[in-house]
Amino acid sequence: MATALPILERGDGAADIDFIYAPDERGGGRTRLSDLYQRAPCRVLTPREEPGDLPQAVLLTTSGGLADGDRIAIDLRVGEGASALVTSQAAEKIYGARLAAPATIRVGLTVEAGAWCEWLPQETILFEGARLDRRTVADVAPGGRLLACEFVVFGRLAHGERFGTGLLHDGWDLRRAGKLVWKDALRLDGDFAGRIDSPYGFAGAEASAMVVYVADDAPGYLQAARALLEASEARCAATVVNGLLIVRWFGAASAVRRSLTVYLAAFRAVAAGLPARLPRVWSC
Repeated sequence: MATALPILERGDGAADIDFIYAPDERGGGRTRLSDLYQRAPCRVLTPREEPGDLPQAVLLTTSGGLADGDRIAIDLRVGEGASALVTSQAAEKIYGARLAAPATIRVGLTVEAGAWCEWLPQETILFEGARLDRRTVADVAPGGRLLACEFVVFGRLAHGERFGTGLLHDGWDLRRAGKLVWKDALRLDGDFAGRIDSPYGFAGAEASAMVVYVADDAPGYLQAARALLEASEARCAATVVNGLLIVRWFGAASAVRRSLTVYLAAFRAVAAGLPARLPRVWSC
């Protein structure tokens, strides 16, 4: 007689974050957190902003990571004229799967006219056998600006473990004023170690990363972006697609991380006049 598998409890977390620009007591205005909703295992911290820098929200998962069947939904809105940065407290871990259902992450980013939004989560570490389905959908209004990144590490490298079987489906939909302008997806499914090792695939890379800048002036920063990449320790390239500035890296995980952080810190200074640094949690 077959033994039925136990029904495993699964996480169903959510975080809704809303920043607005509002008058202050001095007769001017400032960005402030207008609305916040969180449901375990999602948690949102709001550390005091650094002098001269943006209000921050820091995401964390109280479960310590995601397993197959877990679900997380994150919605971020930066209102008209507001400026904010959202990051994560640490790397997000995706554990090896026992079920057919993948862990799912849904991210919605809304950037209104005249707003500056930075979506800068730290790396996602995929354990061997992990199954992840992640989709990021962003809508940027005319005059709004979005600087967003993703960073994926293929395995627990310090343990000598590589991510060579499982599922990674990482999709992006970017819209300008509701109109789809870019759609991209990376999918690895089944036994794909050979594709990661192949010189026509990832050439043995331990990690990959991407930064996209969505703004009316994005094409004008292509040469500046390429100049910032000259000192990159990882293989990289920058291009403009349909008015979006896109940069990608792949290579050793430590080199990708260093190159990504250097680029993000420098680019936010060049494009927005912000301090050339990332949130402190990136260096903890």
